[in-house]
Amino acid sequence: MTPAWKPLVAAHRRSSAARASWQIVNSVGSYLAVWCLMAWTVNISWWLTVPLALFAGGLLVRVFIIFHDCGHGSFFASKAANDFWGFLTGVLTFTPYDQWRGEHAIHHGSTGNLDRRGVGDVWTMTVREYEEAPIRKRIAYRVARNPIVLLFFVPLMMFVIEHRVPRRRGNARERRSVWLTTGCIVLVGTGLTMVFGFVPYLVLQLSILAVAGGIGVWLFYSQHQFDGAYWRRSEDWSFEEAALQGSSFLVLPRVLQWFTGNIGYHHIHHLDSRIPNYRLQACHESHPLFSKGTAVTLFRSLRAFRLKLWDEPSGRLIPFRQLARMRRRGCA
Repeated sequence: MTPAWKPLVAAHRRSSAARASWQIVNSVGSYLAVWCLMAWTVNISWWLTVPLALFAGGLLVRVFIIFHDCGHGSFFASKAANDFWGFLTGVLTFTPYDQWRGEHAIHHGSTGNLDRRGVGDVWTMTVREYEEAPIRKRIAYRVARNPIVLLFFVPLMMFVIEHRVPRRRGNARERRSVWLTTGCIVLVGTGLTMVFGFVPYLVLQLSILAVAGGIGVWLFYSQHQFDGAYWRRSEDWSFEEAALQGSSFLVLPRVLQWFTGNIGYHHIHHLDSRIPNYRLQACHESHPLFSKGTAVTLFRSLRAFRLKLWDEPSGRLIPFRQLARMRRRGCA
């Protein structure tokens, strides 16, 4: 029997060359224009250049959403167009297109599944796993779940270093995408170094990646790590419930919704990843069924960083201090 939501989302899977092209102009075009402005202002005053770099970081988030949609084959109807713009935006976002696409597909097929953690997700341990782990692993987990580490160090580590190395299980195409993307990044960086100088370029590029990466990690964290999130063992796991309950509807002000390319409608995206970002809102508003998605406000998304462990008996994410209380009561 066809699930009730499938025909509802089918009407929104249509790609639009006009809307996709306009997004490229106002996203990729704006990002490149800001680099031109930085080249003009860097010899005038860093007080002008640094705010531009921060703005460029915000624009790069929107560029990444285009990259993301191309990876799902939803941005354009043409596979060749998706692959071309996916690779190009991958160079701009320091992310190898084919390798990322493979990892992200695993994420979509396993989100919320306790037995399939470890690829394309935030490291999440259950209470029992944490209690049974050696002290070194517990310390590493606490460090990895620290908001400062997550928002500032992890993005730079991921985009600058991790994406430069092919994953062990990657195929030949994925490995080629890593080397080709890195080669293009070096070429672009060499050209920009000739314009800005090595140190100014490095400062600006790392600043942009830090801003974009921090926002990106916050988005991804808020989409799957929140009070009321969905995690189940394989035998009890449901794709529909993982999408509607395990992927949030992130309620954002209009300006942030624009910069984040509507990806706050993440429950819709996980129901059908072939819906392009420019149709997610319309799909969400098309039927009351989609209101079942867990609404997460900006404030609630920030509070979610205190949640650290999945407690299987209660079916909730809990903070470390709650674990301490459970220990005192002898419940952990």
